[in-house]
This record gives sequence, C-alpha cells and structure tokens, in this order.
Amino acid sequence: MSKEQLIAELEKLTPDERLEILEAFWPPELRGPTEEEKALLDRELEDYRKNPNDVVPWEEVKTRLRRDREQTG
Repeated sequence: MSKEQLIAELEKLTPDERLEILEAFWPPELRGPTEEEKALLDRELEDYRKNPNDVVPWEEVKTRLRRDREQTG
C-alpha cells in the first residue's frame, strides 16, 4: 500500500479511530499536555481573565531574561 493509499484510508476513519492510531505511534511525551498541565493552563487562563492588566508582554519577558543572562553571564 502506498503512502497516498494509506492516507486515503485513514481519511475514512472517524476522529476517534484516527486518534487511536495516532496514539499507537506517537511518543507519549509529544501527545500534548497532561491532565495536570491542562489544569494548570485552565487556572492560569482564569487568572488572566480576572486580572488581564497583570500580565507582562512576551517582548518584555524576553528583554528581562536577556538582561538577567548578561548580568550573570
């Protein structure tokens, strides 16, 4: 069976069937966040929604990290 034929057959499957096949071949550490990580992300999102002005823009975070690295480096 060619790769194209295999893909055509996979497209006939339900999303749950595709996920089952994916999980059989994909390393566990690359399958996405764990339940614990999802809970942490949910808590962080809720905190952000309650306090949207308390966040630090990513560019500022990178600047601080570079500055700290230069001072310790």
